[in-house]
Amino acid sequence: MGFSSQIFLVSIFFCLFASGSSSIENFRQAFPIVEPDVSHTKLRLAKEGLEVIERITTPIAAIAVIGPYRSGKSFLLNQLLSLSCYEGFGVGHMRDTKTKGIWVWGTPLELDKDGVKTSVLYLDTEGFESVGTSNVYGDRIFALATIMSSLLIYNLPETIREADISRLSFAVELAEEFYGRVKGQDIAFEPAKLLWLIQRDFLQGKSVQQMVDEALQRVPNKDGDKNIDRVNQIRESLAIMGDNNTTFSLPQPHLQRTKLCDMKDDELDPTYVENREKLKELVASIIRPKILQGVPLNGKQFVSFLEQTLEALNKGEIPSTGSLVEVFNKGILERCLKLYDHRMEELGLPLPEHSLGRAHDESKNEAIKVFDEQHFGRYHAKQSVDKLDEEIDKEYKKFIFANEYQSSKLCEALYTKCEDKMDQLQVLRLPSMAKFNAGFLQCNQSFEVECIGPSKAKYEQRMMKMLSKARSLFIKEYNNRLFNWLVVFSLVMVVVGRFVVKLIFLESVAWILFIFLEAYTRMFWSAESLYYNPVWHFIVAIWEAIVYSPFLDLDRWAVPIVVILAIFLLYRRCYGRSKHGTRLLLPLYKHRKGVSNRPRSD
Repeated sequence: MGFSSQIFLVSIFFCLFASGSSSIENFRQAFPIVEPDVSHTKLRLAKEGLEVIERITTPIAAIAVIGPYRSGKSFLLNQLLSLSCYEGFGVGHMRDTKTKGIWVWGTPLELDKDGVKTSVLYLDTEGFESVGTSNVYGDRIFALATIMSSLLIYNLPETIREADISRLSFAVELAEEFYGRVKGQDIAFEPAKLLWLIQRDFLQGKSVQQMVDEALQRVPNKDGDKNIDRVNQIRESLAIMGDNNTTFSLPQPHLQRTKLCDMKDDELDPTYVENREKLKELVASIIRPKILQGVPLNGKQFVSFLEQTLEALNKGEIPSTGSLVEVFNKGILERCLKLYDHRMEELGLPLPEHSLGRAHDESKNEAIKVFDEQHFGRYHAKQSVDKLDEEIDKEYKKFIFANEYQSSKLCEALYTKCEDKMDQLQVLRLPSMAKFNAGFLQCNQSFEVECIGPSKAKYEQRMMKMLSKARSLFIKEYNNRLFNWLVVFSLVMVVVGRFVVKLIFLESVAWILFIFLEAYTRMFWSAESLYYNPVWHFIVAIWEAIVYSPFLDLDRWAVPIVVILAIFLLYRRCYGRSKHGTRLLLPLYKHRKGVSNRPRSD
């Protein structure tokens, strides 16, 4: 490769490097850094303005001027930069706003602040309340300027209106919210210094500082007026600005405002020129580098923070001063409350009190977690969280009442079921202590397991009283009914043993039982004293073993068994009579040895 070819390649390389490093040749002009999107509701970054800022290697201090449209912000910035309207920021004399988005002056002012070389950037912002823009768009501009600037000049004509305070309060809260979304909610917001700049035609009367102090004072509200509460809340939300407030008054430069760009200093009001110079000195004295978590930002760091903040501003739904933060958070609060209700309604009531309380805590934490992710504004969010707590507590009381009702309903049904069961056991055909105890235990266990909720304790007391009373009544009647049954049973067995099965042993045992029950008790003991006799206990044990066991409940099957036995005996007797004729009716005498078989004579 020849020497000329090498020179050619080196030339191309330097040309490419030069063109790639920056496409801007003249930095003494205004560049857009943030522009509106097509819908004019969100913001987007402008490449040229970012290149201007990124090339700065020293700490940056940004001065942003905000205020209503057509209030002279661009003209004020040109005056601070000592530039004419034709050299500096564009100034519009028509009814529509000239500046769109946020613009930066391409040549920063170099100042020495506390021994540190600082590059001061001047930012011009699109005025709010302009024609053809939404509140959300204007609020994003206002908030972004509040976050990015080191000094925020609030340019207001004539006086301070309540709407101006409200908008500033909202912008500060908006900035604080999205600062937290970018850097974390645990990182304290570092607000810019605020300069109240009031441009007015008169200098008599109250000073600007008095006007600001009076405008930010709390309004007495002895009657609890909600509108006054709202006004005071706005003032409280500005407490984060602390002592960063500074005021300054600037008279109008000339009565013919449409011709200001064509006038020189000697044609302007001398008072205005004098105060303008004082304003420059004031700005230079209070400006400080933009510090983020203790670190001053250079150009690249400033752009990176701008990109993160703008992404957060554009992401998701945010409120506007037209809708107010409370209204925005109210919608989120209602959704979180519905989430809480939905989770609680999925529970199957009744529940034990501790289980309901645990479900309440889990549902409440989930609702608050969703609210924390979606809410807006730290100050207003605290009020909304308190409101959410209050509303959730109200809903929880409803669930407590519903749980008590369902618990009472369930336990009442179980109590009634057990009561009916005890009544049935009282009238057993064949009295059985074992069966009563089994029913008693089953009823008690089922109640203990199935009855849940806050009403359980109350119904447990009722249950124990009812069961104790039923048990006492059953024991009192048990011995008497068993005695009568044994008497009847002994007589029946006498008849069965004599006439049905013709078993002398069965008949004898039945007679002994009958005589013991009737004669012995009447001769020696009363019926009550019999119940303490070991013989009686032996008889009762045999009775219980016959009447009830896990395999056979004679009280239930007594009638069918008796019917089956009666049919069987009747069948056997009828079958036996037809088969053997009269052999069973007349006895046969067997032939004995030694006895003649000769028929007897008459």
